[in-house]
Amino acid sequence: MKTKNLSLAAVLLAIGTMLHFLPGFVFGMKPDFLLVTMFMAIYLNKKPGSVVAISLCAGVLAALTTTFPGGQIPSILDKLVSGMTFYLMVQGLKKPSFLVVGILTGVNTVVSGLVFLVSALFLAGLPAGASLGTLILAVVLPTALISTFFGGILYRLLERLNVARA
Repeated sequence: MKTKNLSLAAVLLAIGTMLHFLPGFVFGMKPDFLLVTMFMAIYLNKKPGSVVAISLCAGVLAALTTTFPGGQIPSILDKLVSGMTFYLMVQGLKKPSFLVVGILTGVNTVVSGLVFLVSALFLAGLPAGASLGTLILAVVLPTALISTFFGGILYRLLERLNVARA
């Protein structure tokens, strides 16, 4: 990674980690804004090694700050899987618009949420009274909508700062 991109990735992950401290709203769960900043860092650092490093770093930060009981390993898994799928999806884009990047952010937020919930279901169980379907409808899909909007806006900001290039 170039020093500029490494520094920007660190700043983006720091911002995402700060946003990760927002309180939960459904069964104690909350949107994962760290995902959006991770996706933007991946977009800026399009090398497979960088993608794995950024995803792993984001996963560890999410694991350290999760309030989901037993959510540490699912946090790392979901960041690795969604980071790689985001990377693969943006590979074919020549000059994406903020709308396309926003949509890819939302789609990969769904991927992340599904990986997190399914792995949490098998590793730690879901919170009492919460079903997989309920959590998908109440947390994952609304978070994906928020992430779509936030991802597009963040991409536009990075583009204006002349750091987001295809």
